[in-house]
Amino acid sequence: MDAGLLILRLVAGLLVAGHGVQKVSFRLGGSGWAGGTEEFRRDGFRGGRLTALAAGAGQIGSGLFLAAGLLTPLAAMAAMGVMTVAATVKWPKGLWVQNDGYEYPLVLVVVAATLALTGPGRWSADHALGVTPWPVWVCAAALVLGPVSGLLTRVVLHRPTAPEGTHRYAQAAD
Repeated sequence: MDAGLLILRLVAGLLVAGHGVQKVSFRLGGSGWAGGTEEFRRDGFRGGRLTALAAGAGQIGSGLFLAAGLLTPLAAMAAMGVMTVAATVKWPKGLWVQNDGYEYPLVLVVVAATLALTGPGRWSADHALGVTPWPVWVCAAALVLGPVSGLLTRVVLHRPTAPEGTHRYAQAAD
């Protein structure tokens, strides 16, 4: 079981972290911080550069912490939050990834939730530090707060669709 949790943590955590690296740099096929900023603006988010930086940092941090099995419920909560935002962006396109749907973010949300529930296993930083098992209330809070924080982020930062011809000015205000 511990080997399986290690593999799951490494793959999912490094994929989430890599997703964040793409948002803020030219590494791993990213288009730099300016490209990440433009992606958020295209998706209808306020905040521009700050939003891209926060999302990228959240993905990098939560992904690396998940991969290491460090503060696992908190890392899972953060990963669920950022990937819930990604799922809301892709929601109108349907489930399947070949149509740019929300399949991939959903899988990462479920994997993070699973790791919050199971714990990171013996081959983890949490185990080495002696903080496992995490109390049930911490895991339950992570399961609720992760997706809820993503949905709140979407509500707060997503701008309403501007009337035709005014979009350029809305972007300049960011």
